[in-house]
Amino acid sequence: MSDTSPILLWFRRDLRLSDHPALHAASQTGRPVIPVFLRDVQVDGLAAAPKFRLGLGLEHFAGSLEEAGSCLILRSGASALEMLEAIIAETGATSVYWTRQYDPEAVARDTEIKAALKDQEVEAKSFGGHLMFEPWTVETKTGGYYKVYTPFWRSVKDRDVDAPLSAPSHISAPENWPASEDLDTWNMGAAMKRGAEVVRPFVRLGEKAAQSRLGAFLAHKVEAYNTTRDLPGEDGTSCLSENLALGEISPHQCWHAGIRALHEGKSDAEVFLKELVWREFAYHLMHHTPRILDENWREEWSGFAWNEDERRAEVKAWKQGRTGIPFVDAAMREMYVTGRMHNRGRMIVASYLTKHLLCHWRIGQKWFEDCLIDWDPASNAMGWQWSAGSGPDATPYFRVFNPVTQLDKFDKNRDYAGRWIAEGHAQPHADALSYFDAIPEQWSMSASDAYPDPVVDVAEGRKRALNAYENKPF
Repeated sequence: MSDTSPILLWFRRDLRLSDHPALHAASQTGRPVIPVFLRDVQVDGLAAAPKFRLGLGLEHFAGSLEEAGSCLILRSGASALEMLEAIIAETGATSVYWTRQYDPEAVARDTEIKAALKDQEVEAKSFGGHLMFEPWTVETKTGGYYKVYTPFWRSVKDRDVDAPLSAPSHISAPENWPASEDLDTWNMGAAMKRGAEVVRPFVRLGEKAAQSRLGAFLAHKVEAYNTTRDLPGEDGTSCLSENLALGEISPHQCWHAGIRALHEGKSDAEVFLKELVWREFAYHLMHHTPRILDENWREEWSGFAWNEDERRAEVKAWKQGRTGIPFVDAAMREMYVTGRMHNRGRMIVASYLTKHLLCHWRIGQKWFEDCLIDWDPASNAMGWQWSAGSGPDATPYFRVFNPVTQLDKFDKNRDYAGRWIAEGHAQPHADALSYFDAIPEQWSMSASDAYPDPVVDVAEGRKRALNAYENKPF
């Protein structure tokens, strides 16, 4: 292998320069590094909001590489392997490095590519970086995988987490850059339609913005995090899920910053660390039980009588934020305007759809995938199954959140509901009005509409859900 042959660095969900093991290893060789991003069938298969956010992230990251004296090469095609082979032929590259992904489709693709490249005597090397703990390295005492979060947390909380790597001081460039496609022609935000303009101001792009978010959170918010993280009307969370989803910040960076805050006496930093490990747990389950993505994780739930008809009026009302339940509607509208949703809201809207409306969790999972800029395959699937009762959960009863009492408890002054619901208010919040600019015009909704009565009475919905659970065929 020539010491001067280029290395192709295949970027995916790792759009950063610091704490990037694959980039660090490539730059340490002193060989030319050619960063590439491949728009293959898996990228083209992304839903509206994640694809929109990826497009913005790529544009920003390309600028970061240019500032570092490098360049992001863009290619599109059905097969990632064929695109890599073409660039190898054009550049004489003898190595391809990438950061691992863990969803089944990516694993299958990467396994095939690694084998094919090695057969062609091209070095193919994958690196960690998207997770703190590789899923296959965390085992129970009997050698199995963890099915409950708390024991998982106990098993990893004292593990050494690799210290974050600095961004390379220099990225060697090839003598000649291969041709690149124009990102604008990809139209990554096309499916967002007019909603793109509404969501865009709420996006925080890139590595510097992510680091700033982390710093501000640990400096000003983490001390009260255990309380404020449940208050959707307050700015009490890190909001880092958007950046973690595309690797604009690494979990290692978040972990070590959280540990420093904990050592400084900010005890609620441990709650933040637990949230990072909750993300790891989702990937742990996706690795060991990939059915969590599209089947009931608890296999006995396959016999539960979910309603799977998305055309039902109640489902449409849920999607539109018109259920007549303020907490549910506010959360759904927040998602449409910002591309994100407060975690307490996610639990409430998921519980309402799967319990009060008895609809299959896959309906909600799919809708979130379409609407969330912080969409993550593992976290989205585990969150929905946890809320539905079909997923990993140590709680031995059928949990049904009451969205009315939850609002009384976590939004006493109705700051959250008032920010996102316009109907019935003489002077609605600007964000509540933005909702009507973001939604499809065919919904024919306006702020002057009357706020609807509940599509399902809360008490009746709870009774129906518990009855369905008690009469389940398992």
